[in-house]
Amino acid sequence: MTQIIKEPVSVILASDSQIRKTRPSYLFWKSKKYSITKVAFHHTYRRGQTLFHVYSVLSSQLYFKLIFNTDSLSWQLEEFSDVSLS
Repeated sequence: MTQIIKEPVSVILASDSQIRKTRPSYLFWKSKKYSITKVAFHHTYRRGQTLFHVYSVLSSQLYFKLIFNTDSLSWQLEEFSDVSLS
């Protein structure tokens, strides 16, 4: 079940100059470190002058929806869900 969170989080990005892509690689939330294993989806949108990057990512058995605000250079965890098949 997906849970709406809307909390600030810390994210470490990895940048690959060969393919000219940047992607989240680690998420820090509630004193835990989550290794991001897959970026399932990425898109951008604007609200006024502000550009937002939206990442849907997987980490082990969890799904996270992360939003990056390019004006404040801050990350927000919008939602998460357990994706295990149990």
